[in-house]
Amino acid sequence: MGVPVGLILSGSTSGRPIPVAAVATPGTTIHTAVAGTTSFDCVYAFASNVTANPATLTVEWGGVTDPGDHLVKGYVIAANSGPIPIALGQRMQGAVAVKAFSGTASAINITGWVDRVNQ
Repeated sequence: MGVPVGLILSGSTSGRPIPVAAVATPGTTIHTAVAGTTSFDCVYAFASNVTANPATLTVEWGGVTDPGDHLVKGYVIAANSGPIPIALGQRMQGAVAVKAFSGTASAINITGWVDRVNQ
């Protein structure tokens, strides 16, 4: 197995937070995994609420089927929260996407990174 290479989430611009603008499925793209099946991405993602009101978060992992593709569903993120872990190294491949939506547009920001492992 190869040495992991640290990458920015593909939905981010230069490592900046990704505002969750979508309020329904399909969500805002957080990361699209490496194509194929000979490598995989380990995704680390954190959510913070940047508003003065609680907001819900749903994270779609590789699809939009409820509940089969939900990593997190309707999770309440407290107002003005610091980063809360939502994915801690979950693996993905095959160009599937992680997407997120919230009951309040742009209330939640996602930050994180990807460790890409070439087998």
